[in-house]
Amino acid sequence: MYEAFWGLKEKPFENTPDPRFFYASTQHQEAMARMLYCIRERKGAGLLTGVFGCGKTVVGQFILQELNKEHYRPAYISNPRMASIDFLRVIAHQWGLVHPPRRKADVLIGLEELVQNNTKEGRDVILFIDEAHMIESPDVFEELRLLLNFQRQDRFLVTLLLMGQPELAKAINENQAFEQRIGIKSHLGPLNFEEMQAYVRHRLQVAGLPKPDAIFSPEALKTIYESTGGIPRRVNRLCDVCLLAGFGAETRKIDVNLVNDEVKGLIGVSV
Repeated sequence: MYEAFWGLKEKPFENTPDPRFFYASTQHQEAMARMLYCIRERKGAGLLTGVFGCGKTVVGQFILQELNKEHYRPAYISNPRMASIDFLRVIAHQWGLVHPPRRKADVLIGLEELVQNNTKEGRDVILFIDEAHMIESPDVFEELRLLLNFQRQDRFLVTLLLMGQPELAKAINENQAFEQRIGIKSHLGPLNFEEMQAYVRHRLQVAGLPKPDAIFSPEALKTIYESTGGIPRRVNRLCDVCLLAGFGAETRKIDVNLVNDEVKGLIGVSV
């Protein structure tokens, strides 16, 4: 709607996990490096936690994109809130079992065959679980732990990557047998002010703006940071409505007054 007015090819602040817009802040680079290390060195399980909207899903999608599909067989579960048998059937389906059986014993046999076959063909089996803090049943965590029993003497045959809000770490700590299988941990927090400025510039550049400093005034960026706490999802939402408001007002610069007006409009609604 406002893209042509601002000289953009696409909207820069959509809250979707598009890896093209991934901004590699220092902490995001470290998180990605740790999770890739977990995968490539076959460490069994990795845990990535962070406050809501801080970019965990984007990190997961970026890692998924980085994996050579000839060497890895990934599965990605974005909604893990289900019973343990359904959870196992979804995993089996994503790993290539077209019609997973309904009996748990048969599903487990199928999963083991899938893992062994992929291993023989030179592929490592990876399971990404996003929003893992939504897992309600302790049985699901137990099934995940047992998946790590697919191993040889020298390595795990399955790698788990769990991503979720901070309460996920607490849930895992309550299952010490599972927690001890977590080889790598990382945590994402909000961006600092300098990182947020770079984040905004990066997204504008990816969206086609050659001079990304031309839209938001320094004062406007400071107010955006103060209003969002540096949480990327909140930054996206506020910047998007500011671009819309600037388009409506036919202004070529988003200043602090415009940002303050949009913040007031979002009072009572999570930015």
